[in-house]
Amino acid sequence: MKITKAKTAGFCFGVNRAVDMTTNLAKEGKKVATMGPLIHNKQAVAALEELGVITLDSLEAPEGYEVVLRSHGVEKPVYDYYESRGIVTHDATCPYVKKIHRLAEKTGKDGRVLLVAGDKNHAEVKGIVSYTDGEYFVFNEPEELSAWLSIGQNAEKSANLVAQTTYMLKKWDEIVDIVKKVCTDCEIFDTICRATNERQTEAALLSQQNDLMVVIGGRHSSNTQKLVKVCQEYCKTISIETVKELSPELFINIQNVGVTAGASTPAFIIQEVLNNMSEVIREDGMSFEEMLNESYANQPKVYRGAKIKGVVTGVSANEVTVDIGTKHTGFIKASELSDDPSAKVEDLVKKGDELNLIVIKPNDAEGTVELSKKRYDAQEGADAVAKAAETGEVLTATIVEAVKGGLVAFVNGVRVFIPASLAAGRNESLETLVKTKQEIKIIESSKDGNRRKVIGSIRADKEEKTNELKEKFWEEVEEGKVYNGVVKSLTRYGAFVDLGGVDGLVHMSELTWEKIKHPAEILKAGQTIEVFVKSLDREAGKISLGHKKEEDNPWTKLETECPIGTVLTGKVASLTKFGAFVKILPGVDGLVHISEISYERVEDPAAVLKVGQEVQVKLIGVDLEAKRVSLSIKQTMEAPVKEEATEEEAE
Repeated sequence: MKITKAKTAGFCFGVNRAVDMTTNLAKEGKKVATMGPLIHNKQAVAALEELGVITLDSLEAPEGYEVVLRSHGVEKPVYDYYESRGIVTHDATCPYVKKIHRLAEKTGKDGRVLLVAGDKNHAEVKGIVSYTDGEYFVFNEPEELSAWLSIGQNAEKSANLVAQTTYMLKKWDEIVDIVKKVCTDCEIFDTICRATNERQTEAALLSQQNDLMVVIGGRHSSNTQKLVKVCQEYCKTISIETVKELSPELFINIQNVGVTAGASTPAFIIQEVLNNMSEVIREDGMSFEEMLNESYANQPKVYRGAKIKGVVTGVSANEVTVDIGTKHTGFIKASELSDDPSAKVEDLVKKGDELNLIVIKPNDAEGTVELSKKRYDAQEGADAVAKAAETGEVLTATIVEAVKGGLVAFVNGVRVFIPASLAAGRNESLETLVKTKQEIKIIESSKDGNRRKVIGSIRADKEEKTNELKEKFWEEVEEGKVYNGVVKSLTRYGAFVDLGGVDGLVHMSELTWEKIKHPAEILKAGQTIEVFVKSLDREAGKISLGHKKEEDNPWTKLETECPIGTVLTGKVASLTKFGAFVKILPGVDGLVHISEISYERVEDPAAVLKVGQEVQVKLIGVDLEAKRVSLSIKQTMEAPVKEEATEEEAE
C-alpha cells in the first residue's frame, strides 16, 4: 500500500505563529489564558494546557492572567473590553484575517455594503462583521447570494466582497461569476488564505491520484472540513482527529492512500498516523497492509459495500433483523430502510420478505452485520435517475430536509439536491416543503469519481404546468376583476397573493382602511382573501391588487352618517402637548384641541386623559380633502353657569 503525504499538511503560518506566541509566553513563566480555544484542535489545546495555559469560556480572566487572542480573530468589542479593564492582551490574530478586518472597517466608513462569503456562526466571520458600522450580508452558498441580489435594489448597491480565509475555492469562483454578472458596483477582494488555497489545490490533486484520502484535523476546524469536501469529490475520504480512529477495515482493497491535514493539526499527530499506517507493528514482521489482508482472509464474503440478499426474521419499531446465510446476525436500522423519515417500519417490511441489501459495517467480533436497503435502492435507482435526466421524465421526490442553499430529497433511493432557486418561488419558504412529496425533473445527473451529483428542480415541472394557467389568466384578466387569492408571503410593504399561477401585490395601503404597521397584523401566509385588480402592466407581468372596499371607507361613512354636531364614542389614540387624538371610526382619528378638552383650563392633556381611555366627543369640524377631523370633549358636557357678582363684590 503506497502512502503519499501532502506537502502542505499541518500548521499554516498564522496557526504556527499563534502556538509559538502562546508557548513562549508560558515558558517565560507568565500566567496565560486564551480567549476561547486558541486553534480548533483538541490535542494542540491539551498540549498547551500541560504548560499551564487555560482556555476562557467567557471574557472574564482570572486576576494576574494575560490573554492571548486566538488566530482566527475576535470581535472588536473584545479589544475594548480588555483595554477598559487594563488586562494585558497578546494579539495572535492571523495577519490575513487582520487584513479583512481593515477592509470591513473601510467598507463601513465608505458607506458600502460588506458581502462576506463564509459561515456566519464561525468566530472569524463574527469578528469580520464586527468591524463594519454599515450594512452587511453573510452567506455560505452561491445560491444565498443570488437570492439576496434578487431582492429590491440590492444588486445596484455599492458593495465590497470578501471571503472567510478558509472558504472553498470552488464556491468562491462561482460567487465571483455571479457578482460580475449581476452587481453594478462591487469590488472583489480575494481574501482566501494563500496557504488554504495551496492546501485545497494539493488535496484535490492527491484525491484524484489515490483510492483513499485520510484527512487529519479537528471536527470543528473549518479548513479541515473543507478539505474533506474537496477530497470527497474525487475519491473515498475519511476524516479523523487522531490515529485512534483508524481501523483495518478502512483499507480493504485500497492500493494508494493520500494523507493531508488541516491548518490547525500539529505535526506530531500527522506523524503518528503515518507511522501507524506504514511501520512494522507486529513482532513477526507483518506490515500494516499484510495484517489487513490476513484479518480478512478467512472471513465470509461479507465486506463493506457487498450486495447480498436477506430474509426478514424480525420486525421492531427501530430495526429489522435478517438472515443473510452466514454466521452473522444481520440488522437494518429504521433509518436505513427508506428515504421517507415518516414511514413506519411495520408498514415497509414483514417477516419472510426477501430484501436486496448492501453491507454497511460487518462486526465479526460480535457476529453482526449492519445492512441497508435504502442504499441498495439508491444504487439501483441511480440508473433510473440518469435516464430521467436525459428524457425529461417527471419523478416523484420525497423532501427530507431544508439545508443552506436548498432542499435535500430522495428519488428512487437516490439523494437529490434541489437548489433554493429551483425549489420554490421568490417569496416561498423552503420549510413548508419538508416532509412532502413533489413532482420534480432531474436537470443534472453526473458521477465524479465515487461521488454522484444529482440536481433536481421542482419549479421546472411546476412552471410547465402553470404556463398554461398563466396564459389563460393574462387572456382573461382586466382591471376591477375580483379573485379569491391565497396569501403567499408578507413583507413590510404589503402582501403577495397567488391568483392561480400569477402573483399580485396588495400594497399595505390597500389592505385596510385602518392604520397598521405591518400586514401581519391582519393577514397570515396561506390565508384566502378576496382581492380585485387595481392596475396591470402586461409587459412587465406585474399586477397591483386591492383588498379594502370603497363601501367600507370610513371617510364616506363619516360624510354620510355623521353631520356636524354628532356625538360619538371614541378611544384616546395618542396625546400631544396641544391636545389628544381620538379614534372615532376604523382609520379615522380626530383632534381634540387642548382648549376643547374641558371648560376648566388644561395645562397638559396627559393630566386629564390617558391613551386607551373611552370618551364622548362632538364632531365640530371635518375637512374631507385634507382628511382632518376636529372634535370636542367639553361640548358634550353642560357648560358651568357663571355666578353674577353681588353689589358688595362689585364695589
